[in-house]
Parts: sequence; structure tokens; C-alpha cells
Amino acid sequence: MNVGITSVSCRYYVGASGRRLDVGVTLENSYYLRLSHPELPKGGINWPLSDLRKLQDQARTDQIILTLRADTAVDSALIEAARLTVDDPDLIRQIERLCPELLKRDMPKGSARKILIRIGVAVAAVVLMIFVILPAMANTLSYIIPIKREVAYGKAVVRQMERFLGGTTAGDLVCSSPDGDAALAKMIARLIETTPTDYELNVAVMRHEMVNAFAAPGGQIVLVEGLLKQAKSPDEVAAVLGHEIGHVEARDATRGALRAAGSAGLLSMVLGDFAGGTAAVVIAEYTLNASYTREAEAEADTYARNMLDEADVSTAGMSDFFGSLGDLESKMPDLPLYLSSHPDTAARAGRAADFAQTQVATTPVLDKTEWAALRAICD
Repeated sequence: MNVGITSVSCRYYVGASGRRLDVGVTLENSYYLRLSHPELPKGGINWPLSDLRKLQDQARTDQIILTLRADTAVDSALIEAARLTVDDPDLIRQIERLCPELLKRDMPKGSARKILIRIGVAVAAVVLMIFVILPAMANTLSYIIPIKREVAYGKAVVRQMERFLGGTTAGDLVCSSPDGDAALAKMIARLIETTPTDYELNVAVMRHEMVNAFAAPGGQIVLVEGLLKQAKSPDEVAAVLGHEIGHVEARDATRGALRAAGSAGLLSMVLGDFAGGTAAVVIAEYTLNASYTREAEAEADTYARNMLDEADVSTAGMSDFFGSLGDLESKMPDLPLYLSSHPDTAARAGRAADFAQTQVATTPVLDKTEWAALRAICD
């Protein structure tokens, strides 16, 4: 075809209405395409070659569909919607030769800013959900869920946590011995005899070197073997147990698990299955590294001190345990420790020591033989 002479019939689809016009197309002086038709403004419009873009991913190979880059029009949406279908092989070859940016993908002016704004809004919405809405919902749901459902939920979480600690099957890491079980049962009975709970407590000892203890939903409490080895007296373990019972009674564990599950579910919807697993893994990790608010920790400490006092057990053990953790943290800061995420361990030890000065007629929660049996429950 000779540039500027021959007119080729092509199909033009008007951007505003999508109506088809059979237009005459002329390649004018290698600068633009002239689209001619009586219904076009002044009988025709010019499409600069430098602004031509080919729509990609088209099924047919014997034609090309052209449009203009979006930022060449006042109303980019209309220009972007306008289409010109070219079937003439000679005109196709000329266009492909004269338009080096035919396959370029353009964004309308301001698109990057709009994208950044939308991403910012989306991130803000996710942050709002995770840190404001989900905690509020978790607080409400923790008191709505029936205790039976909460217990079943907590048992599932504990099983997942056992796998997280290295267990291959349910109960694989749970320690048990006749004398050790009896000693643990005696400790629990003494604590709850004068301070009844809303839950039937299920306290287990798991075999692991971690110095830790945690409460799962529904009265499920786990003492890790490393904590028993670290404790110097049964009163220290009783203090930890009382603290965890305080979290159970306040439903802190349930609230935290609901929040962790909601966060995991929300992030999975946004990012896909980012952890390659289920929300239970996130809940297990959250519970193992539970870091409640300072208010929740203070309330659990108060609950434990009062529970020990009602059971005639000295809170000096609580003070000693916090003190030994402070010493261990300073020597081995990377070791997973019970309540190690809180910097006020010394202050809490001091409060427990001061409280002990007000107590009278206390006796150890276990005798020496029972304490030895409890410490050896995993042996």
C-alpha cells in the first residue's frame, strides 16, 4: 500500500457507545492514521502512530485490534474503550513497521497514585481489622462461646501445640507416672478447694526443655518439663499454676486464640495460605509465646497471689520463681522463658515478696516426697 494514498476499510467501535462504524483508514505521511466517516467529528479523526497500542492476547492472528494510549484523551476511559480492527495485511505490516511501541502497556496518568492510595486503604483496613475490630470481636465472642465448645476448642489447640513442640501423635509428649500424677492432682485440689473455678481444669506436663507454661482455652493448662526442672520448690510451681488459672478464669487464652485465628484467617484471605498450614498452627505458636497485656498479666498475678493465700501457700515461692527467671534471662537471653516477654519480672517478684510478709500459717503445697515425684514425672 502507498502511504497517504490508498484507503482501507476497517471496523471502528466508538468508545462512548461501542457502536460500529465502517471507516476508511489512510496512513498519512508515516505520522498518523486518518479514520474517515461521515459520522465522525468533521468527517474524520487522526490517530498518531506513536500513540497506537495493539490489544494483546487476541485469538486471531490475521488481524490486529488497535486502541490509543489512555493519556492521549480528555476522557481516557472513552479513548481506552475505542477500538479499530484492521484486517488488511499490507496495512498491518506498515503499522507494525512504523509503530515501535505498539506492544507497550501504558497506564493512564495518575494510575500509580490511585494504585498506591488503594493499597494504602487496603493495608489500613487490614490493620484496623487485626488491631481494633478483631480484638473487640474476640472479647465479645470469648464470653458468648459455651464452655463445652471452649473446652473442645482448647483440647484441639493443645494437640496442635504438642505437635509444635515436636510430638508426632496426640499424647506423645505428655508425661505421666503414678506418684507424679498424684502429686499434681494434690496441688490442683489444694488450690481450687478454697478458690473454685468455672472450669474443670485439665493440667498436663509435657516433655520439653523449654522453661514455660501456658493456658489454652477451656481450662487446658500445660506445664513444660523445663519449668519443673527450673523451679526450686513446689510453691514456685503452684504460683505458676495459679497464674495460668487466672488467665483461664479471665478467658485471656480464649480471647487470644480467637484473635489469632481471626488474624490468620484474614491474612490467609488477603495473602493466600501464607503459612502453608492452618490457623491452628498460628494459634499454637501464639499460645506458646503468649504475651498478654500488662493489665491481664497484673490481674493474673493478683489472682495467683490471692489463690495461694486462700490455700495457705506462701507467695514467697512466686517471688523466688520470678527472681530465678530474672537471673536466667540475664545469662541466657535467647532461651524461651515463662513470661520472658515482660520486662518487669523483678517488680513482680517484689510484689509477691511483699505479699508474703502479710501471710501467716502457710505450709508447702507438697511435701518433699511429693515434690520429688512431680519433678520426676517425665523421667
